[in-house]
Amino acid sequence: MLSYRHAFHAGNHADVLKHYVLTQVLAHAAGKDKPFWYIDTHAGAGMYALDKGYATQNAEYVNGIGRLWSASDLPASIADYVSLVKGLNPDKSLRLYPGSPKVAQQLLRDDDRARLFELHPSDAKLLRQLFKDAGRRVMIETTDGFAGIKAMLPPPPRRAVVLIDPPYEEKQDYQRVIKMLQDSLERFATGTYILWYPLLQRPEPQQMLDRLAKLPLKSWLHVSLTVQRPSPEGFGMHGSGLFIVNPPWTLPALLAEAMPYLVDKLGLDDGAHHTLESHIP
Repeated sequence: MLSYRHAFHAGNHADVLKHYVLTQVLAHAAGKDKPFWYIDTHAGAGMYALDKGYATQNAEYVNGIGRLWSASDLPASIADYVSLVKGLNPDKSLRLYPGSPKVAQQLLRDDDRARLFELHPSDAKLLRQLFKDAGRRVMIETTDGFAGIKAMLPPPPRRAVVLIDPPYEEKQDYQRVIKMLQDSLERFATGTYILWYPLLQRPEPQQMLDRLAKLPLKSWLHVSLTVQRPSPEGFGMHGSGLFIVNPPWTLPALLAEAMPYLVDKLGLDDGAHHTLESHIP
């Protein structure tokens, strides 16, 4: 199926959590001298208009990045993320929201590389247009990232941040994520893997987390953000989470400060809360 278009959801609460954490992980990777690769298994279009097209239908960004845009009390790490988004909106109006590849581009150095996978032909075309001047620093493949990542691991510099962010429009994606992560760790055990997932009233997300908990991982972090009580009808996404393998050792402390703030700013009712647990030797 290729019906999913992230443009409908650009800048929502799930993007805020995902991209805030991504900026922190990439900044930590860039803090070391040796180059690294950024690998995105489901890259999307790379940039999204918020004032026209798909994003205006539900305007999910209003209760996401929109709630942080003018805030004057942002914790420093969240301020870095919001500043990155503002840098892509030079007229100071919130008109554009970056997808994960564009977020990453802002933090990659000259020697770092991005390897992007996007199966949807329309989004892949937009992604190529966005990075048409990036040269060899960015490689884009119109293929399934679940399979394509195998050829990328291990990366030549032996350092990488991998974002695994499927749309989960098929139930099988939850099983594919586990299989891909297991295979990737066999090929490249020291990479940092960021797995995003939705919080839904269905069993698959929790089943996936249960399987992740059984993997023989030396270092991991799990964070989730719930913005509202699940709907009585059982539909819709009420939050999202990230499971990170080999996270930066600095990340738990940053999230311990940032997550209560995000709950306060992005929460829609008294069901809003966060979870944070980690094991980093």
